[in-house]
Amino acid sequence: MLRFIDKPQKGPEKRTPELRREDFEEIYQGFQEAQAEAQASRCSQCGVPFCSSGCPLGNHIPDWLRLAAEGELHEAYELSASTSSMPEICGRICPQDRLCEGSCVIEQSGHGTVTIGAVEQYITDNAWKEGWIDPIKPKRERPEHIGIIGSGPGGLSAADSLRALGYQVTIYDRYDRAGGLLIYGIPGFKLEKDVVARRVERLKQSGVRFELNVEISSTLSFADLRERHDAVLIATGVYKARELSVPGVGNEGVVRALDYLTASNRKGLGDDVPLFDDGTLNAKGKKVIVIGGGDTAMDCVRTAIRQDAASVTCVYRRDRENMPGSAREVKNAEEEGILFRWLASPKMVLGGAEKLTGVRVAKMALGAPDISGRQIPEEVQGADDDLEADLVIKALGFSPEDLPKAFGEEGLTLNPWGTIKADPRTFATALPGVFAAGDIVRGASLVVWAIHDGRKAADGIHKYISTKSASADAETIGQQNRQYDARNYEPVTP
Repeated sequence: MLRFIDKPQKGPEKRTPELRREDFEEIYQGFQEAQAEAQASRCSQCGVPFCSSGCPLGNHIPDWLRLAAEGELHEAYELSASTSSMPEICGRICPQDRLCEGSCVIEQSGHGTVTIGAVEQYITDNAWKEGWIDPIKPKRERPEHIGIIGSGPGGLSAADSLRALGYQVTIYDRYDRAGGLLIYGIPGFKLEKDVVARRVERLKQSGVRFELNVEISSTLSFADLRERHDAVLIATGVYKARELSVPGVGNEGVVRALDYLTASNRKGLGDDVPLFDDGTLNAKGKKVIVIGGGDTAMDCVRTAIRQDAASVTCVYRRDRENMPGSAREVKNAEEEGILFRWLASPKMVLGGAEKLTGVRVAKMALGAPDISGRQIPEEVQGADDDLEADLVIKALGFSPEDLPKAFGEEGLTLNPWGTIKADPRTFATALPGVFAAGDIVRGASLVVWAIHDGRKAADGIHKYISTKSASADAETIGQQNRQYDARNYEPVTP
């Protein structure tokens, strides 16, 4: 260990921009064993592991880096999997530059961070290859049934934890494939779909049931779902697109980011996608403008360039330093030929209702900070610019659906932001036996936070069931004692 002094930081090799623009395969080639061991050996094994503090899951990062550096890969995997339900997915898509790697002591000292994400991915990919990842086998089966609404990262991680405790678990999802955002929202160049599919298959082999194409309310009522199960977890995520409020936003050719990404992912999975085939959700040959500065916007611009768009421009109202998306993704996008218009905000979609021709943007300047500390963008008067476009993609983030209305359950209370109100420790909602986790509680966030919440919610459900069972056992013992007393003592008459 402590090799950061004589070993430079070296991440996994990336395919050239020219090659990766031609397909939707992952752009990183991944570490080989010697590379993983060498990079893991750069860890300083510091007494206070800020990398673990920077990870939402609290992963034991220095410990499994040491094991990987020593070639103890089986033990490294077991330790990594003890805190994370899907380490190889986090290793691929987490913004490590803002989390573990951004907190690395070596990074702060100027030697370049340990490439934690790439080592994490290698450890688990190698475990799959070696056959070390078996279906879950609980020590004992429990009779209680748990229903989970949503098969995204929150629902899958909760199912993993609950099944390990022996619960009978059924996951319900509105889509025809399990995986949620991991399947339909994230492009293959960041996360190939077979990586998600093998996780789903492992849960199936572990005894978790999946009921797909089930819409809670129309296909199955929320009340009936509660009747089926001893506890229910809501892990639907947030999918309602935030809208752009400018003239012309309803014109043909202005589309939502998730619709666009879903069409692309479905096409890659071999589905029939009419709106892709007729060009509505296809960037081929078009001048594309993506509005937004988060990771979803980066997914859209990088998808468009792979669909042979004529040009792709990202429009964001703040500067690069204040962009909410991953700096690594911005760099990848620039390498692939994406143009960025910083400090620009759309004012109007140009053209007619049946065909757009472009977007008028206002020049912005950063003013005084708001309550969160971020500088507020302010329009510079008289500095508008018109950008040509055939396709405009709105990637402004997501808001929660009105679940109490959708589920027909007024007792499901919301917080002021429209997400479900849940206890931050147990993830219990106002309804007995109903829990909620992930984006539907915290708002649109990272996959790693959904995994964290799913695991914590599973703990909350286990405590709820255990307490309920203990109370039922106590009541049964009380009834038996009262029956014994009635048989052995004469009633007292006044």
